[in-house]
Amino acid sequence: MPQTATKKKKSLYSVHPGVAMVQKWMADLPVKTGKTFEQWLSHIRKNGPKDDKACVQWLKTEHGMGSNTAWWLAERAGNKPPGLADDSPESYLKLAPEYVDKMFAGPKAALRPIYDKLLDVCLNFADDVKACPCQTIVPIYRNHVIAQIKPTTQTRIDFGLALKDTKTPSRLINTGGFAKKDRISHRIPITNLKDIDAELVKWLKKAYDMDA
Repeated sequence: MPQTATKKKKSLYSVHPGVAMVQKWMADLPVKTGKTFEQWLSHIRKNGPKDDKACVQWLKTEHGMGSNTAWWLAERAGNKPPGLADDSPESYLKLAPEYVDKMFAGPKAALRPIYDKLLDVCLNFADDVKACPCQTIVPIYRNHVIAQIKPTTQTRIDFGLALKDTKTPSRLINTGGFAKKDRISHRIPITNLKDIDAELVKWLKKAYDMDA
């Protein structure tokens, strides 16, 4: 009897916007600069200054690059340890569940059921909501970050929300983020599953609607 092909399981997570942005930037380099990412690294290592700041200035002066591009290339040519944004989409999606597993390992393992419930609430809220884990937090996106799941202590997850300067009840703690131009402006402390209630979903909807 022939075996039925196994359907590949869809990831809970989506590619982090930072990964997609860097991939597009790398793809556009040959058109904008005449060299690929790898060719630039080789050129910088062979001809450029070894100090990052001096290299940035050299790239800007000799090659007409903008500051962001110059810094990115200088740091990569200097063998800066790769970060999340250096991953390919495929490798990021492979690493994303590992980020979460490590986040909720050891002393914070008891928080995992709360995380799983929060993630389920967020991902089932609307079709255009996505989760893109980092190493210490799990941002929730619509067009921009609208929420954030963070295991702050061994007994508490903070559910952050992007609510700008919205006046909220005392349950939502103002993080000071709006004044600092951070997306996350409020947080709801969550210590058990009962804290994930209709009021929390109401404020998630508010953050979602504000990012239309």
